[in-house]
Amino acid sequence: MLVASSLTGDLIAVAVALVTIVIVYCKWTYQYWARRNVPYFQPQIPYGNHKKTLRGKEHIGVSLAKIYSDMKHKGWKYGGIYIFTKPSFFPTDLDIIRNIMTKDFHHFVDRDVFYNEKDPLQAHLLNLSGTKWRNLRAKLTPTFTSGKMKMMFNVMAECQRDLYKRMDKECEKREPINIKEILACFTTNIIGSCAFGLEFKALEDENSEFRKIGRKMFTSSRWLRWKRTFSTTFPKVAKVLDLSMSRPEIAGFVMNMVEKTIDYREKNKVTRNDFMQLMINLKNNKPTNPGDHDGKPLTMDEVASQCVVFFGAGFETSSTLMTFALYELAKNEDIQERVRNEINSALKKYDNQITYDSIQDIGYLNQVIDETLRLHPPAALLNRKCVKDYNVPDHDVVIEAGTNVTISVLGIHHDEEVYPEPKKFDPDRFSDENRKTRHNYAHIPFGEGPRNCIGMRFGLLQAKVGLVSLLQNYKFTVNKKTQEPLFYSPPSIVLTVQGDVWLNAQKI
Repeated sequence: MLVASSLTGDLIAVAVALVTIVIVYCKWTYQYWARRNVPYFQPQIPYGNHKKTLRGKEHIGVSLAKIYSDMKHKGWKYGGIYIFTKPSFFPTDLDIIRNIMTKDFHHFVDRDVFYNEKDPLQAHLLNLSGTKWRNLRAKLTPTFTSGKMKMMFNVMAECQRDLYKRMDKECEKREPINIKEILACFTTNIIGSCAFGLEFKALEDENSEFRKIGRKMFTSSRWLRWKRTFSTTFPKVAKVLDLSMSRPEIAGFVMNMVEKTIDYREKNKVTRNDFMQLMINLKNNKPTNPGDHDGKPLTMDEVASQCVVFFGAGFETSSTLMTFALYELAKNEDIQERVRNEINSALKKYDNQITYDSIQDIGYLNQVIDETLRLHPPAALLNRKCVKDYNVPDHDVVIEAGTNVTISVLGIHHDEEVYPEPKKFDPDRFSDENRKTRHNYAHIPFGEGPRNCIGMRFGLLQAKVGLVSLLQNYKFTVNKKTQEPLFYSPPSIVLTVQGDVWLNAQKI
């Protein structure tokens, strides 16, 4: 008994000592911005300024938008926040944001993310930094030129047929339609055809393996969110612990798909104008633009890494954009009718055919898309990492090398000083005349500067194809099954709706 009692006492003493050390460390760390004379909001041990996010109560984009709004109301052009115990510089002034993202980009080349170099599918463009990122960006850029988009368009447009079949079946049922699921299947098929030269058939079978993997990519458990945050906050500890962000079932599936596709093409000498062909060329050291990078071939792991991010980002963000656009148009039937009339009028000039040129000619559709991206940006935040000390112009503050920078896209897009009645859906905000009245960085759904979204053209193109196809043939209204006001799902990586968006569709 004495031994047990002594052991229990020792364990309690050790626990108390550890808790004390953690509290003292947090309190010292939480004075970082105070020591630098940067205004900040009081953090809470151990969450920092992210308690609701880390507890799964609120989407991180929403939390950051609230911080942005609070800082603006206080008149701050920037402030300090904490993610766990990690300080992050939080700009609200659009000139400072422009400098960080573009003008002084050489100070902020990297994104502040942790990835385990042993993970086979983590060495992709979103994670890489420094020279590795520059080389890979240069190698991948030829895939996303307007010329390549034109070449891929016909393959993309062929996916409309399956979309019509599925929508006709849904209309016949006269039941609420989970529009996000249909659109995710549609974009999954497009990615399969345009990127890999494969038929995913997700619209025929929404429980296809490709759709299942897609769903898993963009949902995360509370444990995974904590692990990501911990790894980014304490990268050295994460490296020692050999923490991995990969999920074996996703890694195995994608690796198997990529290896089989490459093996088939090389054995049968099949060549296509698609993303996979570029990857094969880079693997075999036959780049499209030799001289713009290090000239080294990609490994099979590196090829698979780019494929997984292209697959994931390619289907999810575009289907999310279309879902929110159709929801807002369903709520605003006058705007829906106006964009439908514009679509029909533009297509008449092209024999009623949806072509690459015809969909570029629908100006009001672009305004609808831009306003949707303003109101519901799929990427609600951006982050950068300062790689060398940076004196913020016209301000007495230095961002130290290694410091994270967090930019609230949702906060900027909902700033009432920039967009009066920010919750209102109004595509006329993006008329040519109204655009000129705003700061260039007041609308940044794809980021800006050298590290902006490389797949922006592809994503917008497939969204336009989907929206034109649907609005030309179906009329939408909101079904009461949709939970309003919309609540953004906390576990989602991109901004998506909890409970889904349910619409009624009537064939025209």
